Amino acid sequence: MNLQLLGVNHKTAPVEVRERLAVPEWRLEEATRRLLSHAGVDECVVFSTCNRVEFAVVSERGADLYGFIRDYLLTDVSPLREHLYEYNGDDVVRHVFRVAASLDSMIVGEPQILGQVKHSYAVGKAVGSVHGNLDALLSRALSVAKRVRTETSIGSSVVSVASVAVELAKKIFGSLQGRSVYVVGAGKTSELAARHLRSHGAGTIFVSNRTHERALQMAERVGGSAIHFDQLYSTADQADIVITSTGAPHAIFRREHGEMFMHRRKNKPMFFIDIAVPRDVDTRMSHVEGIFVYDIDDLQQVVEANVSDRGREAERAERLIEEEVARFKRRMQGLDAVPTIVALQERVEQIRQSELNRLRGRLGKLSPEQENAIETLTRSIVNKILHTPISTLKSFSGSNQLASTAELLRGLFGIENDAQRSNDASRASKDDASNIDLAKHESFSNDSDETEVAEQEPGSRR
Repeated sequence: MNLQLLGVNHKTAPVEVRERLAVPEWRLEEATRRLLSHAGVDECVVFSTCNRVEFAVVSERGADLYGFIRDYLLTDVSPLREHLYEYNGDDVVRHVFRVAASLDSMIVGEPQILGQVKHSYAVGKAVGSVHGNLDALLSRALSVAKRVRTETSIGSSVVSVASVAVELAKKIFGSLQGRSVYVVGAGKTSELAARHLRSHGAGTIFVSNRTHERALQMAERVGGSAIHFDQLYSTADQADIVITSTGAPHAIFRREHGEMFMHRRKNKPMFFIDIAVPRDVDTRMSHVEGIFVYDIDDLQQVVEANVSDRGREAERAERLIEEEVARFKRRMQGLDAVPTIVALQERVEQIRQSELNRLRGRLGKLSPEQENAIETLTRSIVNKILHTPISTLKSFSGSNQLASTAELLRGLFGIENDAQRSNDASRASKDDASNIDLAKHESFSNDSDETEVAEQEPGSRR
């Protein structure tokens, strides 16, 4: 298994770089399909949020992910290389586990990222880009995230975008009592911020979204009023605080809009919380007197000042991640021996059945007790014969000796050793490891089906 990951996040690149690489939610399926069709890619998944864009693949021959970014996003990769990070092998496993567990998030411990990982996983399954190794990795990542949440306090008292928005708004307005809020975009994070502002005294809440039905639904949930999107510019000046997170490819609020709002408001201040990537608010809006604009990177600075007391829990979570990386590595190494183990079992079982049929032809009709005795005896012999070869194969998993040992055993047992057949068997076995009773070879529980994920609406970005 050759795992590769290429990406950029809030730690390595400012928002103006991340927005150049952003894959909006409505293009996630298309991007996944395109990545799957890229040369050398056997499996793939795409993670894209306001804080990260990552492309993870399984490739037998190695894939040029820089080339994919260039071809798909039609952008020159050269100026972006200093911001991109690349992982391989176990480092990919570790990174995906950390992302799912919210250890790599702008707000460590926030729950939304797990819902986003699950959504990318579901998209990959739907388009057929996640099936064998990546399926095992992502499924385990969900379980690891659950374990981190239950065994540490990393998610307790999380400093959220919502709480940061309240803190910044208070600095600008002094008191939020009676302040009006305008939510643009019907994402989960925007809704949480609106609720948080309301709980701290904010009054009227307006909601606008390109799909008016979603605006109506959110307005009902937050106790606000839905506004048709084509009335955005004629009504936004009614708000003191604007929270915006749409999927628009370009800014929807520009300097001329800010000047118009200030004229209508007679220069009363407006506070814009822009949590979209690409950004919804043009940077020149902040040059308008009375307009205060904070984007996702500005919020990060406030967050970092509030999370230092969770260091100990983060350390516990990191140790747990390392345990899980080693555990996953042992499991995947065990799968390398699967094709030959399957072939050995099938070959010896074929011999056993052939000899039993020949014996029955000579002995005639046997009683149930005799049949049971013969069955038990022959199965016992087969298990004893296979014990040493299978144990030897398992001991060489992950080492250079595995291939030569497997080839030797195939020759000794008269098993066809066609390379293509072996590769096909390997893929099939790894896609459905249960076919060979993996529990007999290595115990590895997977409780991802029980993972409780913080669900996120497809349009939500974080």
